[in-house]
Amino acid sequence: MDRPEKMSFSTRLPLHSLYAAETRCGVAVLAVQAIRRMRGGAQSQLMLGADGKLWVVKFQNNPQHLRVLANELIATRLAEAVGLTVPKTDVVEVTEWLIANSAEMRVDLLRGGQERCKAGLQFGSQFVGGLMPGQVVDYLPEPQLEEVRNLAEFAGILCIDKWAGNCNGRQAVFERRPRERKYKATFIDQGFCFNAGEWTFPDSPLRGVYQRNVVYAQVTGWESFEPWLSRVETMDAATLWGIAEAVPPEWYGGDTATIERLMEQMLRRQSRIRELIEAFRASNREPFPMWARKRTIVVPQQFAAAPLGSKFVM
Repeated sequence: MDRPEKMSFSTRLPLHSLYAAETRCGVAVLAVQAIRRMRGGAQSQLMLGADGKLWVVKFQNNPQHLRVLANELIATRLAEAVGLTVPKTDVVEVTEWLIANSAEMRVDLLRGGQERCKAGLQFGSQFVGGLMPGQVVDYLPEPQLEEVRNLAEFAGILCIDKWAGNCNGRQAVFERRPRERKYKATFIDQGFCFNAGEWTFPDSPLRGVYQRNVVYAQVTGWESFEPWLSRVETMDAATLWGIAEAVPPEWYGGDTATIERLMEQMLRRQSRIRELIEAFRASNREPFPMWARKRTIVVPQQFAAAPLGSKFVM
């Protein structure tokens, strides 16, 4: 995971622009400094907000799809609502002035060439580690991965990924604060939930799962998915609609009927999560070695046919 090398920058939004943007955007976080472009297909920008926090910002004209901004906000807040470790999310306002005065705020186009990042309301997730980070990595050797403090949450985020039809592999970063021995996982990058820009659910057993089975090694049964599974299955419609209403209309083309259909599908899918997890369990990945399968014991015919009153001589 890319990290900022220095925290001193030459381009800062003027104070009069800051005031205007805050008045115009209401609850949106205002970006005041561009730091650097992050790795990844969305070509996000690491930015400093007027709130003093670092934000990873995905832009409306990212190369993946406009709707990945909506996907990020909805799926991350669903995970947060059931108690999983995800970054704080918000709508971030990026002004024309900041883009014009920040040379790196450009997007590489799939057809070649570049264009400036689009001004306006973007998706932001708080940078894991913040301004004074310890150690944050996106890969751990298996012995350290087994010791991650919240390893059980990989079963919980699987419930969200299957519910939301994540068509990408599960992404996580691992943070260790100063004087801490073990890492903690934070689940990032929900942009390919709802099948990215399609907003469909082509379910497949190996979609939305973490690439290494070790994170599922301690799953012993349905109890290992609690409390997250029950919270997903019983989440009320008001919670779901409240999250959807926080999505700026420009992130889905202003067609409210489209996002309403998406939420209705999500409500119907609550009863299918166990079925989708079972499909992963039955796959050739064999992800849950500690989850015992029911076994049928074949009884030899002579024992099965023996009358109740028979006696065996030992």
